[in-house]
Amino acid sequence: MKPKVIITDFLNDDLAPERGIFGDLADVVALNAFSEDELAGRIDDADAVLLYHYLGLSAKTINRLTRCRIIVRCGVGYDNVDCVAARAKGIPVCNVPDYGTADVADSAIGMMLALTRGIHFFNSRLRRGEGGWAYEQAAPLFRLHGRTLGIIGMGRIGTATALRARALGMDVVYYDPYAPQGRDKSLGVRCVETLEELLKQSFVVSPHCFLSPETRHIINRESLAQMPKGSYLVNTSRGGVVDVMAVLEALASGHLAGAAIDVLETEPPSDDHPLIMAWRDPSHPAHDRLILNPHSAFYCEEGLMDMRVKGARNVRRVLEGKKPHNVVN
Repeated sequence: MKPKVIITDFLNDDLAPERGIFGDLADVVALNAFSEDELAGRIDDADAVLLYHYLGLSAKTINRLTRCRIIVRCGVGYDNVDCVAARAKGIPVCNVPDYGTADVADSAIGMMLALTRGIHFFNSRLRRGEGGWAYEQAAPLFRLHGRTLGIIGMGRIGTATALRARALGMDVVYYDPYAPQGRDKSLGVRCVETLEELLKQSFVVSPHCFLSPETRHIINRESLAQMPKGSYLVNTSRGGVVDVMAVLEALASGHLAGAAIDVLETEPPSDDHPLIMAWRDPSHPAHDRLILNPHSAFYCEEGLMDMRVKGARNVRRVLEGKKPHNVVN
């Protein structure tokens, strides 16, 4: 019997890229599930699992896997997989860390420009006939050249974002206690020892870190208060890195001049979530000063194909008896 490769979620097409990679080696099945509960009884006999971001794999599901040799999280973050439970069963969990580096960095910079140059603000207000046809309604805006971009996490995407910001003439500073010493020298940026140092001097803060107990809500009420009044926040990392209720308060008070959020802790959010309600309310400051995207910073056709192909190739390696790449557990 051929090995069975299960794609849990996200993909709902003819799976031509995956079928081309596996050929006659394995059967590929896409479940198109939107919750972990939908996997019950459908995933137990999988030889490999390809997981995207619509759902998670907890211990209850992992412990039902009887033949699984690899779980691949097709993306960078892997906090939606119980890596400890998988390790206990001897199943390697792998990610795809390099598929969308440039795309997420481009999105972060694009969001930053849309906020700091008033592009989103003007568009939002003019569309509903608010404020008149005049630049003064966004005053004061400040020149981006020479301003400080604070990056939390100087991995692949953080580095790509830093290089783009430098090309714009920005002063780039980062906080990453796990980055190799000397990375700041090779990139021509600055490194600080504490998060507080970064926050206090940053005109824009952009997290690019994994979600872990250490980084969960690393941007919260206290950290936002340490940022200068009139500064900006951009999050294209993981939803749990930012306490969005604290962001909403900072927008309402005027402490934050704007925020752009591509990722939320629960996706899609409910219509009655306070952040969504404020964002849709023309009378709330968030309506003009908050950009929300649907976890799309990674997306372009080329990046999506890279993610699919790299994930499938890693599974094929294991099915052929080779060691997997990018094991995270």
